[in-house]
Amino acid sequence: MSGRVGVVLLNLGGPEKLEDVYLFLYNLFADPEIIRLPFPFLQKPIASLIAASRAPISQENYRMIGGGSPLLQITKEQGENIENVLQRHGVDAKVYVAMRYWHPYTEETIAQIKQDGITRLVVLPLYPQYSISTSGSSIKQLDTLWENDPELQAIEKITIQSWYDRTGYIRAMNDLINTKLQAFAEPENVHIFFSAHGVPVKYVTKYGDPYQSEMENCVDGIMKALRRDYQCYNAHTLAYQSRVGPVEWLQPYTEEAIKNLAKRGVNDLLVVPISFVSEHIETLQEIDIEYREVAEEAGIHNFARVPALNSHPVFINDLAELVMESLGTTKSAAIAV
Repeated sequence: MSGRVGVVLLNLGGPEKLEDVYLFLYNLFADPEIIRLPFPFLQKPIASLIAASRAPISQENYRMIGGGSPLLQITKEQGENIENVLQRHGVDAKVYVAMRYWHPYTEETIAQIKQDGITRLVVLPLYPQYSISTSGSSIKQLDTLWENDPELQAIEKITIQSWYDRTGYIRAMNDLINTKLQAFAEPENVHIFFSAHGVPVKYVTKYGDPYQSEMENCVDGIMKALRRDYQCYNAHTLAYQSRVGPVEWLQPYTEEAIKNLAKRGVNDLLVVPISFVSEHIETLQEIDIEYREVAEEAGIHNFARVPALNSHPVFINDLAELVMESLGTTKSAAIAV
């Protein structure tokens, strides 16, 4: 394999201390892929207003999980582990981390990639399912950087769009799900509750975002493999969390779905964070604290959560394999641009 190989892991980023929260939120809401406005000149003023109104609540939420997001630390560990697996397979690749809304910003990471003389770059979003607002936003930013920089155009860029149907990813998820199920007194009675990050409905209906169909296919794949590998025939639900603002988001909403299950007499609930591969605010605070309270108030007293994949060895090996397949251009999910 000629030239220097790089892999860039794309992720959201997160404030590392409480005083970072406002600027992180501003960066998030200033992205037109997160909030689509008819008048672009309003983007920054509206982002500023939303960030100012949400920052105090968000700071309190981060305080509950230790004062900052663990996302960067976990993503760096994932990168180191992927790099180690690649090295063991004879692929001398350097793995980088690029965050969309916090340090290390994408522009900083790409500057380092240029400096390091990388000639082939695999772009790997750490979102299993593609959405305009996650992988799409990060990939679009990279495309813009490439369009405007002849030096970057000399680097072969191989972009992976999504990988929710990967065998290794599903196997790692099911290993974690089965372990948690077995901790219940009656594993077969546990309702498996997939909670995914939501997106506005119009992203799917108007802009053609494949996120909802990829999410549904992902859950189907996980449940099919659970039945096959673990003889697990539990009932399950897919719902969406983390909505913002007055627009309609994908339904059912997580908190409403939990209440409805309680009304149906469900008492054992296992929550699976399906769109997240690292622990962060939406697992540690939103699910573990907020949704646990919703469940208990509704009468569900046996509430547990499957941990995020983080550096699960089966998952890490699978991502390394995905990188190797992409470099060999043998995988249809890899698109050379």
